[in-house]
Amino acid sequence: MKNKITVKQIVAIGIGTAVFFILKRFVTIPTGVPNTDIATAYPFLALLGVVYGPIVAGLAGFLGHMIGDLTSYGAWWTWIIASGLLGVSFGLIGTRLRVNEGIFDKKDIITFLVGETIANLVLWVVLAPIGDVIIYAEAANKVFTQGVVIGLTNAVVTGIIGVLLIKAYAATKTKQGSLTKDA
Repeated sequence: MKNKITVKQIVAIGIGTAVFFILKRFVTIPTGVPNTDIATAYPFLALLGVVYGPIVAGLAGFLGHMIGDLTSYGAWWTWIIASGLLGVSFGLIGTRLRVNEGIFDKKDIITFLVGETIANLVLWVVLAPIGDVIIYAEAANKVFTQGVVIGLTNAVVTGIIGVLLIKAYAATKTKQGSLTKDA
């Protein structure tokens, strides 16, 4: 069965969850909008998704966000689920990239940037705020304002830092055909 989760993936989920939690909880920049920070965890989640795929990144995003919420102000499930879905999205985007072949060129960067921007905007500007209105009866103007700020800042931060992380990772991979046999 090829669909079994491997020990490597379990370890990646554990380490990914811990790193995501630390970045999400302690390495943020306030935006001035209540309960809304610029998070450095999402570029890391993008790298995790590109390297290990949607299951690993989805679980790391979900669990890391959940632990972060539970150790601060309490679980906010709509946003926790959005983090998990964002990890899944990053993993799916990663399947379209050639990073494991050592290639992350202009075409791959554009694919990544378009994909991560769409995912961030759909999840943070639309899905999470609608969930807050329906589940938590939050004021729509408040949660949609938060969603717009988070969606835009996550897209920009993930676009900049994510590209740098993925480019650095791709550089560690050997390009096919780059090795030659000595005579």
